[in-house]
Amino acid sequence: MPKNIKVTQREQSLEHVTQSVADLLANEEPLDYKSSSLNVGAPALKKVPQIEVPENDGRPAWNSKLQYILAQVGFSVGLGNVWRFPYLCQKNGGGAYLVPYFILLLIIGIPLFFMELAVGQKIRRGSIGVWNYVCPNLGGIGVSSLMVCGFVGLYYNVIIGWSIFYFFQSFQYPLPWSECPIRKNGTLAIVEPECDKSSATTYFWYRQTLNTTSTIAESGGLNVKMVLSLLVAWIIVCLAVIKGIASSGKVMYFSSLFPYVVLFCFLVRGLMLKGSVDGIAHMFTPKLEKMLEPKVWREAATQVFFALGLGFGGVIAFSSYNKIDNNCHFDAVLVSFINFFTSILATLVVFAVLGFKANLMNEKCVTENAEKIMGYLNSNILSHDLIPPHVNFSQLTTSDYAEVYGVIKTVKEGGFAQLGLEPCLLEDELNKAVQGTGLAFIAFTEAMTHFPASPFWSVMFFFMLINLGLGSMIGTMTGITTPVLDAYKVQKELLTVCCCIVAFLCGLLFVQRSGNYFVTMFDDYSAGLPLTIVVILENVSVTWIYGTKRFMQDLEDMLGFRPSMIYFYLWKYVSPLCLIVLITATVIEMGISPPGYNAWVQELAQERFQSYPPWALAMCFTLIIVAMLPLPIVFIARHFNLLSDGSNKLSVSYRKSMMKDISNLEEQDETRFILRPKPGELLSVPRRPYVTPAGNKSIDPNSLSPNSCYGAGYQNPPPSAQTPR
Repeated sequence: MPKNIKVTQREQSLEHVTQSVADLLANEEPLDYKSSSLNVGAPALKKVPQIEVPENDGRPAWNSKLQYILAQVGFSVGLGNVWRFPYLCQKNGGGAYLVPYFILLLIIGIPLFFMELAVGQKIRRGSIGVWNYVCPNLGGIGVSSLMVCGFVGLYYNVIIGWSIFYFFQSFQYPLPWSECPIRKNGTLAIVEPECDKSSATTYFWYRQTLNTTSTIAESGGLNVKMVLSLLVAWIIVCLAVIKGIASSGKVMYFSSLFPYVVLFCFLVRGLMLKGSVDGIAHMFTPKLEKMLEPKVWREAATQVFFALGLGFGGVIAFSSYNKIDNNCHFDAVLVSFINFFTSILATLVVFAVLGFKANLMNEKCVTENAEKIMGYLNSNILSHDLIPPHVNFSQLTTSDYAEVYGVIKTVKEGGFAQLGLEPCLLEDELNKAVQGTGLAFIAFTEAMTHFPASPFWSVMFFFMLINLGLGSMIGTMTGITTPVLDAYKVQKELLTVCCCIVAFLCGLLFVQRSGNYFVTMFDDYSAGLPLTIVVILENVSVTWIYGTKRFMQDLEDMLGFRPSMIYFYLWKYVSPLCLIVLITATVIEMGISPPGYNAWVQELAQERFQSYPPWALAMCFTLIIVAMLPLPIVFIARHFNLLSDGSNKLSVSYRKSMMKDISNLEEQDETRFILRPKPGELLSVPRRPYVTPAGNKSIDPNSLSPNSCYGAGYQNPPPSAQTPR
């Protein structure tokens, strides 16, 4: 057999093997060495065009950039922007609170949000898949994130159920919480004592809506009205996410934009109300001394942290449906600032309305105390000489009452306390800080009863709350379903329905008569500390284990430009340090603050703080432990090779980028084959340089642990490739 026939057979055999490997990795055509420009003496052959693999490889994709931005905005902008941020702003120094919040948004919020968007977009996987590929030993990050999403989704949808109940109750005039109910005792009609001691809106919330018990230990049975409301809430969420982003993306067009329409309407209407300017002025009057308190910075960091939805997995899941070259840096900055300005807008609305309510309450206080003074004057307990001549009790203003109150207090210094007069200061009413359900279902609803056409505004307000909650729930559910769909071949619709059914059944815990106390428990313990630990491990795994320099190079390859070098230092040093301080402060706060809840005492018609019983305390710490348990379990299992690292499940687009790196190595190997060194001389493999943010120093990618980060994509070349023979 001629020699040239053997050579031909060997070349055909090698070509077949090369093509098989390429097909397995990226479905690309093999590199044709005979057509290479470095093949000296061979005739130039026509290059076969490579087959381009679609970037999404069947993975769902957003219909438009606007749809994606609205989804991220809908997820990050939630109920906390309306009822948590205004409370923190008022509590922590008014306008002065905005300074630490904005600083922490820049040094923690935007960088970490950008990081989550980037890893999701690059690897095109949900939270479990992403952290399995970034650092297999820390793959429990994704599982913990999923569990926190589950805990939060359980009670968050209960709040949507409450909003649905109030929404349907708003279609009547007068509003059912505008007046106290009348109890008939034979021929005698009296006001309900519990309502008379508190207020109409407070009574409607605690008694007619929740029908709450006095302690968490008293179950009281299921509240049928709340069970039905919760069922409706889960049906809405299920329909919104049943088709994945194909259905939720369309829902976001309405659920993300409608709240802004309502907020602007409320702002315009609120500014027309008497006293609204007093509320806004009180809100933004800075108390600069508050900025020196560490607690203010801790609460600002926590609010930044949760406002952007960091660590929940929804951010990563949404970004995984993007194109690989999408400008996620622009998205991170845009969504973060939209979130911030939404919080400012909501604060203006809330305090415009609360300023109106404070004026009403102050006028009511003046009227009631003026009647007391008139009684004391008629019974000669007080002398008419004490009343200034220009004061007219039939039209008593707040300033006139303040003058009369001051005179009486000065003259009757010894027996003033027995008179039972109140100062009726507007500042005192404005300082009554309310948050959460107390703001939405008590304070705000009470203010709306004094609006003209109050049912219309009530319908708009609670429909806005439903949409705000729905946007966040869609992101939460996506953070749960996307990792599962990535890991297992499960029908999307079946998985979504099963998740919603299980969540509804578990959610029955929150719709018993004591369910409000369990909502408080889950809100305090299921997400705070576990989620902070999840995010700091995300940060460490990317910047310290995978490598910040390598990550910056990946971003340049993906975006087409190198992000500012400030991110290098924020990711590597500033953010981890801030998160460690936040975790430490959170643990200290949990240690010094007695664990408990505010219970509604029916006999007193007011809230009283109560400590958790032992079983409830054990439940609180179980929530924290269960949420963090996947972290050590996965670490131990991967360390002892008891669990696969998931490297065989890389997305096609990610494998394609890996194949390009392998092709580059093959071209370099070809050069070395032609320009062969002297016998016995070893030639090292040229490695791809990873430059620093400054662009003046390279780093060896193998200087980082190949067994812990991107093991499948960035492993060292095999020994046969390092030493040509």
